[in-house]
Amino acid sequence: MALTEIKVPDVGNVADIDVVEVLIQPGDKVDVEQTVAVLETDKASMDLPSSAAGIVKEVHIKAGDKVAEGSLIATLEASAEAEPAAEATAPTVGAEAPAEPEQPAVVVEPAAAAPQPAASPPPAVAAPAGPKAHATPSVRLFARELGVDLSRIEQGSGRKGRILKEDVERYVKQVMAEGAAAAGAGIPPIPAVDFSQFGQVEEQPLNKIKRLTGKNLSRVWLNLPMVTYHDEADITELEAFRRSHNAALKEDSIKLTGLVFIIKALVAAMQQFASFNSSLSADGERLIVKRYFHIGVAVDTPNGLVVPVLRDVDRKGIYQLSSELSEKSQLARKGRLMPADMQGGCMTISSLGGIGGTAFTPIVNAPEVAILGVTRARMQPVWDGEAFQPKLMLPLDLTYDHRVIDGAEGARFTEAIKNYLGDIRRLLL
Repeated sequence: MALTEIKVPDVGNVADIDVVEVLIQPGDKVDVEQTVAVLETDKASMDLPSSAAGIVKEVHIKAGDKVAEGSLIATLEASAEAEPAAEATAPTVGAEAPAEPEQPAVVVEPAAAAPQPAASPPPAVAAPAGPKAHATPSVRLFARELGVDLSRIEQGSGRKGRILKEDVERYVKQVMAEGAAAAGAGIPPIPAVDFSQFGQVEEQPLNKIKRLTGKNLSRVWLNLPMVTYHDEADITELEAFRRSHNAALKEDSIKLTGLVFIIKALVAAMQQFASFNSSLSADGERLIVKRYFHIGVAVDTPNGLVVPVLRDVDRKGIYQLSSELSEKSQLARKGRLMPADMQGGCMTISSLGGIGGTAFTPIVNAPEVAILGVTRARMQPVWDGEAFQPKLMLPLDLTYDHRVIDGAEGARFTEAIKNYLGDIRRLLL
């Protein structure tokens, strides 16, 4: 019998993926597409399917390990009739999977250190690490006086990489600047409270997705000057068209949802206003304008909120987008999305229409510069100049980064979305 290896498939250049659970052991029989392990990234939990069928000879991972693309998961003694699966990965829409903002979509960075009091500067001392540094005795004395470990300075500016006094001073400034940022610019931490003194409590640990999502949203909230603009779109005719169209479809056909029309209207508006399809450079000095249109759609799952990305929306029709949106949403709820499926978004839509509400303030999915929130449409009396007419009005909530987009541009952008939703024939122009 031939031996077959099961490896981690393409996960979009994401390293250090946590192994949450291993579902196989030596001697087990596995089938193609059977889940062999549960992995978790900073954005989603996903089931890892087997790429072949056979008997497990050896398992190379355990819960708590970290893996990456190509990591060996298990070795199988393949059955004679077994056929390897084409690619053990969730389908990826589009021809490419751009790096996350460019996540933008959102590359979640390591958590910042816990805030420290503003009066206490961060220490420059670090534990010894790396090879012995090249420096003169006077420079070593200077470093000791400042509490600097010379092995932390990767490269000196002197001859043959020798560390100079200026290198030590530059390192101290760098460490102090990073420490100030980590301290949250002096923002005091929320004090800990022992809630058990008031009654019975139970502690439930947050899963990795919620922990890292919380850190990312906190970072965005502290770094972006955000503004939310609220408006309503008349979708009376759009909804009538959607309902009549769905009524004529076969039972097994994919139904059109209002969300796919919102996605198309959003992209049409982004084509008019290029600043909404951009990201600000890390130094805040340049605007990176994208020539592709990938839209993220926030999906509520048992493990938390995930944002699969629909790629090249400007090149696809309503039917194809409906099919892809349904497929991505199902994969998200089953935990089968790969990291590549959640990367490269240009702008995100967060819809609460299936639940309710009249308005909310979505937080920008940085490094994107805007996010569109949608709540439940409702019938309202609207004055047409002569009388009140019953209209189905859809609340729109546009949050944007005020460093890139000003109030007038935000209002015009929302007005463009309203015009497309009010008369979907405009999408053909």
